[in-house]
Amino acid sequence: MLFGLEAADLLLILILGVVLFGPERLPIFARKAARVFVYLRDIANNAKTTLRTELGPEYADLELKDLHPKAFIAKHLREEVALIEETRRDLQDASKMLKDSTKEMESAAKDAAAAGTVALENKDDDAEPQLALAAPASSPFDSEAT
Repeated sequence: MLFGLEAADLLLILILGVVLFGPERLPIFARKAARVFVYLRDIANNAKTTLRTELGPEYADLELKDLHPKAFIAKHLREEVALIEETRRDLQDASKMLKDSTKEMESAAKDAAAAGTVALENKDDDAEPQLALAAPASSPFDSEAT
């Protein structure tokens, strides 16, 4: 309901007020409490307005709850985490591209090894690729070599 108070809580406060202050003085204290509440609200609004004018137009949407250290840190951490997540996605995309190109190169190398020749690319698009012998999988071992 009001400030997180329920009807039973408000009734209890009213009964305590009547018992403590008496029915004659209770309206006077209620008016004073309302004036204090309005005064404190005005002070908070003036402080917020002063803070906004001193900080400039880039802080026009500033709220006092944003100045709480936990909220301030959380806001900046969210911004940094968003940058980190974006970088992570970019790295994952680059990693996927590298894996795909590695698989393509491996399959091309296997095909060339099976054929026993390697196609050399020419700079001329209309020329046929030249064939060269593929390097053997392992070099023969010469025990007499120094």
